[in-house]
Amino acid sequence: MLRLSRLTVRFPSLVAVDEVSLAVGPGESVGLIGGSGSGKTLTALAVLGLLPDTATAAGSITVDGAEICGAVDRRLRGVRGSRIGFVGQDALAALNPLATVGRHLRIPLRRRLSRKDADHAATRLLARVGLPADTARAYPAQLSGGQRQRVAIALAVAGRPGLLIADEPTSALDPRTRAGILDLLRDLPAADGGTRPALLLISHDLAVVSRVCTRLAVMHAGRLVEQGETAEIIASPRHAYTRALVASARALAA
Repeated sequence: MLRLSRLTVRFPSLVAVDEVSLAVGPGESVGLIGGSGSGKTLTALAVLGLLPDTATAAGSITVDGAEICGAVDRRLRGVRGSRIGFVGQDALAALNPLATVGRHLRIPLRRRLSRKDADHAATRLLARVGLPADTARAYPAQLSGGQRQRVAIALAVAGRPGLLIADEPTSALDPRTRAGILDLLRDLPAADGGTRPALLLISHDLAVVSRVCTRLAVMHAGRLVEQGETAEIIASPRHAYTRALVASARALAA
């Protein structure tokens, strides 16, 4: 679904992402993990075509077989939402405070459905992310952080994308709410008539990605230093940075 080949993101004074190669297959869940400043979010922004103006991307980014690295913004607007869904850290900042949840969901749904059918589809989609039907009448500020993240996930899959990118989606949540969101990401819902999207989950927390993802890719100082099956990496990390991550996670769990 997603393939990065030697992706490089440069700023005038530094290389922030250095020849990253990574693949996410249809329906697969892959965790991209690393510390702050390792290049995880910049990798996601390059895929979404949302890099800062001072950054340039080189290499190859293909989504469902289509090359999008360096594509013009008009083409990327057609990719975002329809082929790639995105869930960020702060759903309150991402949602329009003046629009109800139902209005948010109707925008992508109306691209393929009538108003009446879109309303029904929005209700079904809310149910799939564990929210009651009357959530459609609520405004973002009336919802809890966990409820807003569930709305953000519903919104991200409403356009039937083949790939969902989630960047630190649980960092601002309490442990119980975080667990519910992670379970939802692990068992991602599909919009009506669609299939379960592939997932690229970005986090600094090994416990988060290991709960959701079958494969891990470890990023350090702009490079991918290790990738493979989650269980294998946790049991036998090869790179020194990965070993430090695993040791820290075990110490916190003790």
